[in-house]
Amino acid sequence: MGPKKGGKAVATKKKTMLLKNKPEDNAAKKERLLKRAQAEPEGKTAEAKKPIVVKYGLNYNKAQLVIIAHDVDPIELVVWLPALCRKMEIPYCIVKGKSRLGTIVHQKTAAALCLTIVKNEDKMEFSIILEAIKANFNDKYEEYRKKWVVE
Repeated sequence: MGPKKGGKAVATKKKTMLLKNKPEDNAAKKERLLKRAQAEPEGKTAEAKKPIVVKYGLNYNKAQLVIIAHDVDPIELVVWLPALCRKMEIPYCIVKGKSRLGTIVHQKTAAALCLTIVKNEDKMEFSIILEAIKANFNDKYEEYRKKWVVE
């Protein structure tokens, strides 16, 4: 049984997927490089390869999902992102808290994230999340636009 369209189930799945696939922090990178450096003089092959993780950044040529924080100040930094995502047909969502986005990429805050690569074992879960996000954000644009009436 998949998650409901919208709501807490999709938000939880999205958060767990992002946290599970977060980029390597400095300590993990240092440990990986140290193991590789110790293995090379001994003639062994280093098993500590760079992990494949979700890539974050704002590259719209490869974007699969754009996540925008709701509390960005000044708002002009991100107000154009939903229009660009609709034009490029990229799913986007708006989440609560730029500090939550920042924790994913090892920063204090982040205004927006763009997922470009997802691990193979997470593709099925990612496609379910994308369907829910498209239904809640991208597909409802015309509906919301028609309701805005200036009097």
